[in-house]
Amino acid sequence: MSTHVLRCDGAPVPIALAALPTTPTAALPATTVIDELLPVLAADSLPRLIVLGEDAALAAVLTHLMKTERLHVEIGYVPIDKTYGSRAYQTGTGNAAAKRAIEGRATETPLIRDDTGTVLVGRATITGVDGAKLEGEAYVDENQLFSGIVAAMQISPSLHLPGVRATVKRGRFRRRLWLQGRAAQLGTPGAVVTRDGIRSERTVPRSSFYRHADPWLLVR
Repeated sequence: MSTHVLRCDGAPVPIALAALPTTPTAALPATTVIDELLPVLAADSLPRLIVLGEDAALAAVLTHLMKTERLHVEIGYVPIDKTYGSRAYQTGTGNAAAKRAIEGRATETPLIRDDTGTVLVGRATITGVDGAKLEGEAYVDENQLFSGIVAAMQISPSLHLPGVRATVKRGRFRRRLWLQGRAAQLGTPGAVVTRDGIRSERTVPRSSFYRHADPWLLVR
């Protein structure tokens, strides 16, 4: 098995990963850096790439693998601290996550993307323009999530099928109900989407997050 570490934004290297070949890159890995690693990994019948970084880094890697049809690469995820993605995929953090990324088994996991072709790893938050309340109507599969005005809509992936879960924020002390399905869709007069901490530049009239046709191989 060929295993390589992609170290994002100078993340501290856990002891378990210290002896593995490592490539440093930015907080959001450039596609050119990923492309340079893929031929090295392709030389092995069981390629494994360990992403040492935050949710947005893993999302960038998975987005590129999805677009280039290379989802056969096994992916380990090692965040230093807890993230929405580490919770969703139950990877752990730090050295515990590193050991799991090395010794674990790759399993098919729902790959969640949106209508822009961007993979979601941890959480997406949708608000009105400039952080205002969100107006619109949203569904998870055929079930209505909300209609009217809410503080925000949130979407996360899940470890198991159907793959997508979504909720709305109505107030600080109101309990949130998560709906699960294959897809979450929103129609709105105008909204801004933040995916894994990265805020979109554009205002959109609609947004959809859904399970991709092919899964990814998560090492756990």
